[in-house]
Amino acid sequence: MVMRIRLARFGKAHKPVYNIVVAQARSARDGRPYEVIGTYDPIPKPPLDGVGKPYKDIKLDIPRAKYWLGVGAQPSDPVWRILALAGLIEPKWNVTKLALQNKEAAKSKEAKRGSVLRGEQKS
Repeated sequence: MVMRIRLARFGKAHKPVYNIVVAQARSARDGRPYEVIGTYDPIPKPPLDGVGKPYKDIKLDIPRAKYWLGVGAQPSDPVWRILALAGLIEPKWNVTKLALQNKEAAKSKEAKRGSVLRGEQKS
């Protein structure tokens, strides 16, 4: 029985609120979960002091999240990002590392294209 930590959508139309839940991997998105371990509001709220960037509200029961990760529950990609922000797991994708890889791939692609256009042959 594979357990997943994922988001279950609640709220009104065009105003989503998500519960961070632990459920069986094959159950429906909004089906009955084993446990609700937090909430996530993706709509940015203005800062309290009026200065700075808007923030998204995340509430998480950290001891329960650690427990479920410890017994082998697999987080979905959005939940992985939230848990990485909380410092519970390593980030899945390092943005700077991906940007460097994309730049290197683009450079090598340009180099190959340039050699083909000039008529150079590989030996």
